[in-house]
Amino acid sequence: MSFSRFAIAAAPALFVVLWSTGFVGARYGMPYIEPMTFLGVRMLGVVAIMLIIAVVSGARWPNAREAGHSLVTGVLVHFLYLGGVFVAISQGVPAGISALLPGLQPILTSTIASRFMGETVSRQQWAGLALGLVGVLLVLHDRSIVLAGTPLGWTASVVSLIGITLGTLYQKRFGGRIDWRTGNIVQYAGAGLLFWLCAFAFETRVIHWTGELVFAIAWLVLVLSIAAVALMYWLIRRSPATGFASLFYLVPAVTALMAYLLFGERLDHVSVIGMLVCAVGVVLANRAAVRRDPAAATAEA
Repeated sequence: MSFSRFAIAAAPALFVVLWSTGFVGARYGMPYIEPMTFLGVRMLGVVAIMLIIAVVSGARWPNAREAGHSLVTGVLVHFLYLGGVFVAISQGVPAGISALLPGLQPILTSTIASRFMGETVSRQQWAGLALGLVGVLLVLHDRSIVLAGTPLGWTASVVSLIGITLGTLYQKRFGGRIDWRTGNIVQYAGAGLLFWLCAFAFETRVIHWTGELVFAIAWLVLVLSIAAVALMYWLIRRSPATGFASLFYLVPAVTALMAYLLFGERLDHVSVIGMLVCAVGVVLANRAAVRRDPAAATAEA
């Protein structure tokens, strides 16, 4: 297999692993900083690095209309989704559990894509999505852990689900021709402004600088906000909405495994079975999506 084909094949798995570490990074840093302040600092770092990348590489800047689309995507994908996740974790929702509701994104995405975006969802894709849903419920089945989060935490999780679902669909519909480097600068700058407004309105903005916090910020800036998000938009452009969204079914399982290894969040045999069910569901949904779009598959090859 050539390196390019290997990279294309490995990209979805790499995305799942990288995306899952975001929940872990939030858990690492949250004891030392409030969520909106945390995200505000993160956005400052991301915008600074992305500006350097855009200038050095000579990236095309978006026009006014494209900038508007980027701002909307930034509000959905970064402000609502990330803000929801960080608030949920700060309100006692464990890192593994905080991935549960966003992990339901494929069900919502497939419904919207089939009804409003003209994508036909096959029976095999629906079967894969249903298996994924069952797998998520098995991975995060422990009711006592679910009850550990506050009502505000679970409300924030619902907001994160809505944000990432609408954000990926909006990016696929309107952001395909926008240079990801400059488009992300607009997204992160807009989301960062909202994070800082929330921080000044609702938080003390006190930061306890520790090695763990510095590592968490550095990881979330470089690996999540730059590498993982760039990979996400690359996959969005090259995958049907339903096929890409099915990858999020693996995130709760991988996050739960990381949280178990790093923080001791419990993972029993039922959760392991749930991981396997998630994996089967993702394979079914993605294989069906590729078969229904052979021209895209050929182009990718």
